[in-house]
Amino acid sequence: MANVVTDAETNVIKKAQMAKVRELDFAQLFGENVQNLLKMLGVTRKIPVTAGTALKVLKVTGTLASGSVPEGEIIPLSQYQTTWTAVAEATLNKWRKATTAEAIIKGGYDQAVNETNKKMLLDIQKSIRSQFVTFLATGTGTATGVGLQAALANAWGKMQVLFEDDAVQMVTFVNPMDVSDYLGKANITVQTAFGLNYIENFLGLGTVIMTGAITAGTFYSTAAENIVAYFINVAEANGIGEAFDFTTDAETGMIGIHEEGNYTRMQEETVAISGVTLFAERLDGVIKGTITAPASDEAEGGEG
Repeated sequence: MANVVTDAETNVIKKAQMAKVRELDFAQLFGENVQNLLKMLGVTRKIPVTAGTALKVLKVTGTLASGSVPEGEIIPLSQYQTTWTAVAEATLNKWRKATTAEAIIKGGYDQAVNETNKKMLLDIQKSIRSQFVTFLATGTGTATGVGLQAALANAWGKMQVLFEDDAVQMVTFVNPMDVSDYLGKANITVQTAFGLNYIENFLGLGTVIMTGAITAGTFYSTAAENIVAYFINVAEANGIGEAFDFTTDAETGMIGIHEEGNYTRMQEETVAISGVTLFAERLDGVIKGTITAPASDEAEGGEG
C-alpha cells in the first residue's frame, strides 16, 4: 500500500508567503516614492508623530512703529509676537479595495488584483500631493510679475527677506502651461518623482514642480527649509501591530498593506493605512503668486 503524504514539504512556498511578498513590494515602492517626493521638495525634517497629534504653524503678528523720530527723542518699540496655531491633526487614513472571485476569473489575478492595487497606491500618493497643494493655498505671502520669470523672481526676493537668516532654496508649484514656453525654447531637463514632473534650478530660482492642480497664471512658492513631513509610523503605532497584521516599508513605516481573502463574500481584499502629512511651518513663508501677461499681449487680445 502506497504511503500517504499528509504534511507539506519543508520550505515549500505557500500562498500566504506570496501574499507577504506582494505586500512588501507595494510597501517598499510606496516608501521609495515618498522618499523621492521629499528629496524633490528638499525636505530634511521628517518627524514621526502619533495619531491625534496637533500639527501647528508659526504665526508672527505685530505692528511696526513709526520710524520718523525727532532728533534726541526715544525711538518707539515695534511690538511683535510669535504664536503656534494648531491647524490640523495627525490622522491615520484607511483605504480598502475588494476584488470579487468573478473579476479574478474574468481578468486573471494579476490584472484584477495586482494592477488595481498599484492604482490604489498611486491614488493614495495623489491624495498626499493634493493635501499639500490645498494647504499651500492658505499661505499669506503674495508676489506678482509680468511673465513667469519676473513673477518667480519677485517671489524669490521676498523669500530671501522672510528667511534672511538662512540660505534657503525656493520650491514652486506651477501649472505646466505656464512653463511650456520655456520647455520649447531652452535646454531644460524635466525629471519625474511621485507622479510629478519637476525642473531643478529653474532659471536659477529653485525647483519648479509642474501640476495641473495649480490654476494657470498662479503659483505657490515656499522655502524647502519651511516644509516639514509629519508621518505616523504604522509599524509602531500604539497597539495597532497587536491587533492587525500589516506589512510596512522597512525604512519609514509610512504605509501598511494587508491582503486577505474574504470567504464569506468570495473576494480578495486589500487594506492600506498611512498617515503622511506635508506641512509648511510658517504660513507667511508661503507665497501665493500671480503671473500677469505683458501689455502687448493684452493689447493683441483686446483687438481680437
